[in-house]
Amino acid sequence: MRLVIALAVLIAAANPANAGLSVCNKGIHAVKVALGLFNGTRWASQGWWQIAAKKCAVLATGRLDARYYYLYATDGASGTWDGGKNFCVGTSDQFLVIGRGGCAARGYDRRGFFEVDTGNQLNWTQSLSD
Repeated sequence: MRLVIALAVLIAAANPANAGLSVCNKGIHAVKVALGLFNGTRWASQGWWQIAAKKCAVLATGRLDARYYYLYATDGASGTWDGGKNFCVGTSDQFLVIGRGGCAARGYDRRGFFEVDTGNQLNWTQSLSD
């Protein structure tokens, strides 16, 4: 019986429905995270995920369709994880922005996101640390 349960757990873990993109905050301060992506047709950004210290959050569920995703994170004080790919971000608790240009004209801030290369994996976990 234990073997049957163990096999069921392994099959469920390998199921693409469990795949996705997660971010783990290994730092000592809570962070807020935004995600940028290209869906094959258009660019978009969304956020904010609030991730407590030493916790993880799922940003995208299901099979990862792209190789590259983009993240921006900040703890609001001393820590920022950024990069050279600009996306628009909202100032409220939640946002979804279609397109990457004209951020200020559309009422958004512009931030530089860092690239995450998933290597075409079905799921990926990105860690943020101090």
